[in-house]
Amino acid sequence: MTLPLESFRVLDLTRLLPGPYCTLLLADFGADVIKIEAPNGGDYARGEEPKIGDQEQSAIFASLNRNKRSVSIDLKSELGKKMFIDLVKTADVVVESFRPGVMKRLGLDYEELKKYNSKIIYCAITGYGQSGPYAESAGHDLNYLSYSGMLNLQGERSGKPLLSSVQIADIGGGSLMAAIGILLSIIESKSSDKGQFIDISMLDGAVSWMQTILPNFFVSKSQPQRGELPLSGGKACYEVYKTQDNRYLAVAALEEKFWIHFCKLIGKEEFIAKLNAPLEEQTWMKEEIQCIISKKSLKEWTALFKGIEACVSPVLTAEEMMEDPQIKHRHMIEEVDYPGRVKMKQLGIPIKLSRTEGEIRRPSPRLGEHNNEILRELGYSNEQIPNL
Repeated sequence: MTLPLESFRVLDLTRLLPGPYCTLLLADFGADVIKIEAPNGGDYARGEEPKIGDQEQSAIFASLNRNKRSVSIDLKSELGKKMFIDLVKTADVVVESFRPGVMKRLGLDYEELKKYNSKIIYCAITGYGQSGPYAESAGHDLNYLSYSGMLNLQGERSGKPLLSSVQIADIGGGSLMAAIGILLSIIESKSSDKGQFIDISMLDGAVSWMQTILPNFFVSKSQPQRGELPLSGGKACYEVYKTQDNRYLAVAALEEKFWIHFCKLIGKEEFIAKLNAPLEEQTWMKEEIQCIISKKSLKEWTALFKGIEACVSPVLTAEEMMEDPQIKHRHMIEEVDYPGRVKMKQLGIPIKLSRTEGEIRRPSPRLGEHNNEILRELGYSNEQIPNL
């Protein structure tokens, strides 16, 4: 089977999460992603816990870096720079996540690399982008969410802002935006026969996620408040309720037809007309609903709502999610065979194509595992190739 990106070579200088997740999306659909790592340790994520198999790499590294090859070269050395430039001559895309200016100091920035390959697509993923007063600042997902205004709206009405369980800005604002930017540039290059520079800011991406909040604020000028927005605690029809056995039930009966079914099942038909009641009335309704939900277990409520169109679902644990029939049917948990090492479960491929579906072709690489394979193709001798 021909994969959509198998004719493209991507040089991946990134580490940890945002960049590797972006290039994982490309690798799963056939791109030849070559992970460029420093000889001493490589990607920091390799050292995280827990380890798998022969203890060489972490579970998160293995998950994020499947379908990739690893070359270990020192970009600070003259030979390492030459090797990288020779790789650029064969590549379509470069992805990096250093702070602005780092690659220029190495003499390997976009302006330099396009001298050797005018068609190169260069994607830089940073916290704040290549320009602006914060461009040189350090940051993490939490900082980007705080600057975006999103963090201030996460949590309950009377409480402090709450951290999200996943990295929204890193993945949603960084990885996904970068992958889209790369694919857009690949499409554009078909007509222009030129590459270009892609400037991805994780803060920019986080701000762009606020489509259900900011447009209303721009028009109404009414400051959105934590716990009062319709989809984050402001409405009784869209809330998480605690069950008798200290589990949780997710209720998302936003539309009237779902709300009617929900209210009838819990015996509160008088609430039907109050779907869009004012905030204080919504708070009172939530208290009443919570009293009802707390009288039965999660299993009991799940059984009662089965087949009822009310948009009600159990809040699953990770273990329960893995056994869920929908997750299994969609192959969102896959088992990967690490030759001579161990089998491990990994996240499946979320993009389903009818003819050229993505696939897991190879496990994540050892540090520098493909030095000989790749550098010999470029004409380097055994003596020149780093030996790990």
